[in-house]
Amino acid sequence: MKRIALVSPLLSLALLAESASPLQYSKEGNLLMPDYREWVFLSSGLGMTYPNERPPTNPFFDNVFVDSAAYKAFLKSGAWPDKTVLVVELRNSETKVSINKDGRVQTNVAGTEAHVKDASRGGWAFYGFPKGATEGNLIPKTENCYSCHQQNGAVDTTFVQFYPTLIETAKSKGTFKDGEK
Repeated sequence: MKRIALVSPLLSLALLAESASPLQYSKEGNLLMPDYREWVFLSSGLGMTYPNERPPTNPFFDNVFVDSAAYKAFLKSGAWPDKTVLVVELRNSETKVSINKDGRVQTNVAGTEAHVKDASRGGWAFYGFPKGATEGNLIPKTENCYSCHQQNGAVDTTFVQFYPTLIETAKSKGTFKDGEK
Protein backbone atom coordinates (compact mmCIF):
# COMPACT_ATOMS: atom_id res chain seq x y z
CA MET A 1 0.00 0.00 0.00
CA LYS A 2 2.81 2.42 0.78
CA ARG A 3 4.34 1.76 -2.61
CA ILE A 4 1.16 2.85 -4.37
CA ALA A 5 0.96 5.94 -2.17
CA LEU A 6 4.49 6.92 -3.20
CA VAL A 7 4.00 6.27 -6.90
CA SER A 8 0.57 7.84 -7.18
CA PRO A 9 1.65 11.45 -6.44
CA LEU A 10 4.50 11.11 -8.92
CA LEU A 11 2.15 9.81 -11.58
CA SER A 12 -0.27 12.65 -10.86
CA LEU A 13 2.52 15.20 -11.26
CA ALA A 14 3.61 13.64 -14.55
CA LEU A 15 0.06 13.72 -15.93
CA LEU A 16 -0.41 17.30 -14.76
CA ALA A 17 2.85 18.40 -16.40
CA GLU A 18 1.89 16.77 -19.70
CA SER A 19 -1.58 18.35 -19.78
CA ALA A 20 -0.51 21.81 -18.57
CA SER A 21 -0.91 24.48 -21.20
CA PRO A 22 2.18 26.46 -22.20
CA LEU A 23 -0.11 29.47 -22.59
CA GLN A 24 0.88 32.22 -20.16
CA TYR A 25 0.39 35.98 -20.26
CA SER A 26 2.13 38.86 -18.54
CA LYS A 27 0.06 41.17 -16.31
CA GLU A 28 0.01 43.58 -19.29
CA GLY A 29 -1.66 40.90 -21.45
CA ASN A 30 1.38 40.05 -23.58
CA LEU A 31 2.06 36.41 -24.43
CA LEU A 32 5.04 35.00 -22.57
CA MET A 33 7.49 33.15 -24.82
CA PRO A 34 6.95 29.42 -24.30
CA ASP A 35 9.85 26.96 -24.30
CA TYR A 36 8.91 25.72 -27.78
CA ARG A 37 12.28 24.16 -28.71
CA GLU A 38 11.18 20.89 -27.04
CA TRP A 39 7.78 20.81 -28.76
CA VAL A 40 6.59 18.78 -31.75
CA PHE A 41 8.09 20.02 -35.02
CA LEU A 42 5.33 20.27 -37.65
CA SER A 43 7.02 21.62 -40.75
CA SER A 44 9.51 23.96 -42.33
CA GLY A 45 8.91 26.18 -45.31
CA LEU A 46 11.38 28.23 -47.32
CA GLY A 47 10.44 31.61 -48.74
CA MET A 48 6.77 31.39 -47.78
CA THR A 49 4.94 34.53 -48.92
CA TYR A 50 1.44 35.90 -48.79
CA PRO A 51 -0.55 36.87 -51.88
CA ASN A 52 0.71 39.99 -53.63
CA GLU A 53 4.17 39.74 -52.01
CA ARG A 54 7.35 39.41 -53.99
CA PRO A 55 9.57 36.46 -53.17
CA PRO A 56 12.46 37.63 -50.99
CA THR A 57 16.00 37.56 -52.38
CA ASN A 58 17.20 35.95 -49.16
CA PRO A 59 14.23 33.80 -48.07
CA PHE A 60 13.42 32.87 -44.49
CA PHE A 61 12.87 29.34 -43.25
CA ASP A 62 9.59 29.14 -41.30
CA ASN A 63 9.80 26.39 -38.67
CA VAL A 64 6.48 25.53 -37.01
CA PHE A 65 6.19 23.93 -33.56
CA VAL A 66 3.17 22.98 -31.43
CA ASP A 67 3.00 21.91 -27.81
CA SER A 68 2.71 18.16 -27.35
CA ALA A 69 -0.67 18.20 -25.56
CA ALA A 70 -2.30 20.11 -28.43
CA TYR A 71 -0.60 17.82 -30.95
CA LYS A 72 -1.95 14.69 -29.23
CA ALA A 73 -5.43 16.21 -29.04
CA PHE A 74 -5.28 17.04 -32.77
CA LEU A 75 -4.35 13.45 -33.60
CA LYS A 76 -7.46 12.25 -31.74
CA SER A 77 -9.98 14.76 -33.06
CA GLY A 78 -8.53 16.52 -36.11
CA ALA A 79 -9.09 19.85 -34.37
CA TRP A 80 -6.97 22.11 -32.18
CA PRO A 81 -8.11 22.29 -28.55
CA ASP A 82 -8.52 25.53 -26.65
CA LYS A 83 -5.17 26.85 -25.33
CA THR A 84 -3.26 25.59 -28.40
CA VAL A 85 -0.06 27.48 -29.13
CA LEU A 86 1.67 27.21 -32.50
CA VAL A 87 5.06 28.93 -32.73
CA VAL A 88 6.59 30.00 -36.03
CA GLU A 89 10.32 30.55 -35.82
CA LEU A 90 11.65 32.61 -38.73
CA ARG A 91 15.30 31.86 -39.53
CA ASN A 92 17.56 33.53 -42.02
CA SER A 93 18.95 31.35 -44.79
CA GLU A 94 22.35 31.29 -46.39
CA THR A 95 24.00 29.49 -49.26
CA LYS A 96 27.63 28.52 -49.80
CA VAL A 97 28.07 27.68 -46.11
CA SER A 98 30.85 25.20 -45.32
CA ILE A 99 30.65 22.31 -47.81
CA ASN A 100 27.16 23.36 -49.01
CA LYS A 101 27.59 25.08 -52.38
CA ASP A 102 24.09 25.11 -53.91
CA GLY A 103 21.40 24.59 -51.28
CA ARG A 104 20.25 26.80 -48.43
CA VAL A 105 20.80 26.23 -44.72
CA GLN A 106 19.12 27.82 -41.73
CA THR A 107 21.07 30.35 -39.69
CA ASN A 108 20.10 32.78 -36.92
CA VAL A 109 16.57 33.49 -35.69
CA ALA A 110 15.17 36.59 -37.38
CA GLY A 111 11.84 36.63 -35.56
CA THR A 112 9.21 34.58 -33.77
CA GLU A 113 5.43 34.62 -33.93
CA ALA A 114 2.72 32.64 -32.17
CA HIS A 115 -0.77 31.62 -33.27
CA VAL A 116 -2.86 31.08 -30.14
CA LYS A 117 -6.31 29.63 -29.58
CA ASP A 118 -7.71 31.05 -26.37
CA ALA A 119 -11.49 31.21 -26.02
CA SER A 120 -11.17 33.41 -22.93
CA ARG A 121 -9.59 36.09 -25.17
CA GLY A 122 -11.88 35.79 -28.18
CA GLY A 123 -10.45 32.75 -29.99
CA TRP A 124 -7.49 32.63 -32.36
CA ALA A 125 -4.95 35.47 -32.19
CA PHE A 126 -1.43 36.25 -33.39
CA TYR A 127 1.45 37.52 -31.30
CA GLY A 128 4.74 38.92 -32.55
CA PHE A 129 7.97 38.65 -30.58
CA PRO A 130 10.59 41.26 -31.38
CA LYS A 131 14.05 39.70 -31.73
CA GLY A 132 15.20 38.39 -28.35
CA ALA A 133 11.97 39.35 -26.57
CA THR A 134 10.41 37.15 -23.90
CA GLU A 135 6.96 38.74 -24.37
CA GLY A 136 4.94 38.84 -27.56
CA ASN A 137 2.62 41.69 -28.49
CA LEU A 138 -0.89 41.01 -29.76
CA ILE A 139 -1.01 41.69 -33.49
CA PRO A 140 -4.09 43.86 -34.14
CA LYS A 141 -7.11 41.97 -35.49
CA THR A 142 -7.20 44.44 -38.41
CA GLU A 143 -3.99 42.97 -39.87
CA ASN A 144 -4.23 40.80 -43.00
CA CYS A 145 -2.95 37.67 -41.24
CA TYR A 146 -6.36 37.21 -39.58
CA SER A 147 -8.45 37.36 -42.76
CA CYS A 148 -5.92 35.29 -44.73
CA HIS A 149 -5.86 32.53 -42.11
CA GLN A 150 -9.66 32.64 -41.81
CA GLN A 151 -10.11 32.27 -45.57
CA ASN A 152 -7.26 29.86 -46.32
CA GLY A 153 -6.65 27.80 -43.18
CA ALA A 154 -7.21 24.11 -43.88
CA VAL A 155 -8.26 23.44 -40.28
CA ASP A 156 -9.91 26.22 -38.34
CA THR A 157 -7.57 29.17 -38.99
CA THR A 158 -4.38 27.13 -39.22
CA PHE A 159 -2.41 26.17 -42.31
CA VAL A 160 -2.50 22.42 -41.76
CA GLN A 161 -2.14 22.11 -45.56
CA PHE A 162 1.56 22.91 -44.94
CA TYR A 163 1.96 20.31 -42.15
CA PRO A 164 2.31 17.02 -44.06
CA THR A 165 2.15 14.82 -40.95
CA LEU A 166 -1.31 16.20 -40.03
CA ILE A 167 -3.09 16.37 -43.40
CA GLU A 168 -4.32 12.76 -43.39
CA THR A 169 -5.46 13.02 -39.78
CA ALA A 170 -7.54 16.12 -40.55
CA LYS A 171 -8.98 14.53 -43.70
CA SER A 172 -9.90 11.31 -41.89
CA LYS A 173 -11.59 13.28 -39.08
CA GLY A 174 -13.48 15.47 -41.58
CA THR A 175 -11.93 18.76 -40.41
CA PHE A 176 -9.76 19.48 -43.46
CA LYS A 177 -10.95 22.27 -45.73
CA ASP A 178 -9.58 21.80 -49.27
CA GLY A 179 -8.46 24.53 -51.62
CA GLU A 180 -7.75 28.22 -51.58
CA LYS A 181 -10.42 30.89 -51.48
